[in-house]
Amino acid sequence: MTDVVVSVDVAVPAGTAWLALTDWERQGEWMLGTHVKVVEGNGRSVGSKLSAFTGVAGIGFTDTMEITSWEPPLRCVVRHLGKIVQGTGVFQVIEKGPHSSTFVWAEHLRPPFGVVGRLGWPVAKPGFELGLRLSLQRFAKYAEGYRVG
Repeated sequence: MTDVVVSVDVAVPAGTAWLALTDWERQGEWMLGTHVKVVEGNGRSVGSKLSAFTGVAGIGFTDTMEITSWEPPLRCVVRHLGKIVQGTGVFQVIEKGPHSSTFVWAEHLRPPFGVVGRLGWPVAKPGFELGLRLSLQRFAKYAEGYRVG
């Protein structure tokens, strides 16, 4: 297993950051190359399932997740159910003040493809982390202009 943790400060209250973060169907507006949809449940409760396609021009992979912990407006934990992405993801919002918060995204992942994946992960990990960091920078701007609906 490998851990990846990235964070970004956001100039909005924790509640606004939470709403922006968990607006699953709009995550593609800030998450690089990813389209998310709720495929089971309401997307705002334990047991709900999400499907995230990451790729370009239809070439990529689907990451199916189940929400295993739902603690608004602070924390959501998902279990990755796919063949490519396996492990646990944690989305956490930390209140810093009345007008600011920090979004922390942590992944505890099992690299895919057995031995090949474990050997290749040290090469792939920096690119994965860069993609997450860029997505979080985009999230900060997205959350600052976020409007429900």
